[in-house]
Amino acid sequence: MSNIYESAEATLGFISSPCLTKVELRVACRGISDRDALSKPDPCVVLKVQSHGQWFEVDRTEVIRSSSGPVFSKIFLVDYYFEEVQRLRFELHDISSGNNGLREADFLGAMECTLGQVGFLTHHCALRERWKTAREGWINWRGQEQDGWKTEEREKNGGNALHACFPLKDFFSKSDPFLEIFRLNDDGTESLVHRTETVMNNLSPVWKSFKVSLNTLCSGDHDRDLKCTVWDWDSNGKHDFIGEFQTTFKEMRAEQEGKQIQWECINPKYQIKKKNYRNSGVVMLNHCKIIKMYSFLDYIMGGCQIQFTVAIDFTASNGDPRNSCSLHYIHPYQPNEYLKALVAVGEICQDYDSDKMFPAFGFGALIPPDFKVGHLGCVYVCLQLRRDLCVSGIQGVVEAYQNCLPKIQLYGPTNIAPIIQKVASSASEEMHTKEAMEYFILLILTDGVITDMADTREAIVHASHLPMSVIIVGVGNADFTDMQILDGDDGILRSPKGEPVLRDIVQFVPFKDFKHASPAALAKSVLAEVPNQVVDYYNAKGIKPKCMSDYESTRTLGP
Repeated sequence: MSNIYESAEATLGFISSPCLTKVELRVACRGISDRDALSKPDPCVVLKVQSHGQWFEVDRTEVIRSSSGPVFSKIFLVDYYFEEVQRLRFELHDISSGNNGLREADFLGAMECTLGQVGFLTHHCALRERWKTAREGWINWRGQEQDGWKTEEREKNGGNALHACFPLKDFFSKSDPFLEIFRLNDDGTESLVHRTETVMNNLSPVWKSFKVSLNTLCSGDHDRDLKCTVWDWDSNGKHDFIGEFQTTFKEMRAEQEGKQIQWECINPKYQIKKKNYRNSGVVMLNHCKIIKMYSFLDYIMGGCQIQFTVAIDFTASNGDPRNSCSLHYIHPYQPNEYLKALVAVGEICQDYDSDKMFPAFGFGALIPPDFKVGHLGCVYVCLQLRRDLCVSGIQGVVEAYQNCLPKIQLYGPTNIAPIIQKVASSASEEMHTKEAMEYFILLILTDGVITDMADTREAIVHASHLPMSVIIVGVGNADFTDMQILDGDDGILRSPKGEPVLRDIVQFVPFKDFKHASPAALAKSVLAEVPNQVVDYYNAKGIKPKCMSDYESTRTLGP
C-alpha cells in the first residue's frame, strides 16, 4: 500500500534520570505458542523481585496485541546493589482484549535470574532462557547501567523534551499509523526506545506525549544514530511498513536554534522498484526544548518536610484488647501487629519531619465519658483523647495508643473517608502556603474491609490533586481483596461519579505477607512508591525545590 506523509503530530519528552545507580532492562520474546488456535496471544511481561522469599511486582510492560514475538518499548528500571543477590522473575501473561489486569489473564510461563547475570556494568549483554513451562518460548533482555550524565552539575539534572509533527496522507485509504524509535548500539544491535500508540483511521494523527531518559535514548551520546520507523497497524500483527529515517539527538536539538528540522521517510523497496520514487512522506520536527527535572532527594535537601499522620482501627472486629486473641492485645514482651507496622513505617518517616510532631488518630471507637455514638467517637478521635492532636515522635504515638486502649470501647463502623478528608484539608492549606513545602503521608492501620468504599474513593480522587499519599496496612487475616481496588495497580481508581484519580497515591499492603519478615522489609514495601509520588506531584505542579543555601538560611533564622 502506498503511503504519502506530509504531516502527523506527536509530542515526545526526554528526561534525565536522577543521580542514582539504576539498571535499565529491555525485554523481548519470541516463539510464544498460541493458546488459542484462532488467534495469536496478546503478551505482557511482569517483572518481580524477590525479598525474604516472596515475589513482589516491580513493573509491567505494555500489552502488544496479536504477537508471538513482541519487542516491548517499556523499560524496567531496577536499583542495583552490589552487596545483594537481587533475584528477578519475568512472568509472561496473555492479556485478553479489553482487560489490562492479571486476574483474568492466561499465565504463559516465567523465568528467573539474578540481576548480576545480566552483565550490564561493562557491556551490553543479551541473555536467553527457556521459559519454565511445557510450551515453547524464549525471552531476551538487555541490561545497562543508568548513571546519568557526569560532566556538569547542570546536566546531571537536565532533561529534554522533543515535540515532533508527522502529518499523514494516504491517497488510497486511511492508515492506522504508529512510530518506533530505536537506538543503534555499539555492537550493531538495536534497542527499542519508544513505541507510540496507534492512531486509528486518521490521516493526520496526533500521538500522545511520552518521556524517556537521555541515557535510554542515546546513552548520553548526542551523536549516536537513532532509527525511526513508521508502520500502518494491522490487527493480525502483520503491520505494513511505511518508511524509515535516521537521525541523532544532536540534530534534533538544532531546532532550538530556530532551524526547521525534517527527514524524508524512505521505503527502500520503493526506491528500487519505482523510478520516480522520492519518499513516502516527510517527517518534520516542530519543537525541542530543555526541561529541568528534579529527584526526590532534590526536594528533601531543599527543605521539603514529610508530615506523617497515623490512624488506627478501633472497631469491635479487632476483639477485646484484654483478650490475648485480640489484635489490640498488649503483650508484655511481644508487640502486636499494629505496633509492628506503626514502628516499621514511622521510624523511617520521622527522619524527614524536623519537629517530629505527629497527628495520631483512632477511628471506630466510643470514647469516654458518655461512650455515645457521635461523629468524633464513631469516626475518628485523637489517640490522646484530648484536643491536642499531635504527639512527639513515634514513641509518643506508641504510648498514646497503649494508654487509650483501656479507656475506649471498640465499636464501628470501619469508615476511613473522614480521616482521609481530615489530612486532605491540611494538605489543601499547604498548597496555598508559599513559605513552606510540606508533603503529607497518612498511614492507616485497619483489620478489615472498609464500610464506606464509595466515600473513600471520592476522598482519594480529591486527595490525588494534593501533596499527599495514603498508605494502608491490613492487619490480621481478613480477606482484603476489595482493598486492592484502592491501590490502583490493576486499573485507574475512579470516584462514584466516574472521575479518575489524577495520580496513584495509595499503597495497600497486607501485614500477613510480612508476618515473618523483618520490619525493614515491611517498611520498604510500604514506602516504595512514596518518593515517586512526591516527585510526580511537585513536577506536575511545576514547583522547584529550594536550593540548599536558601533552606539553610531559612532554618538558621528560625526559632
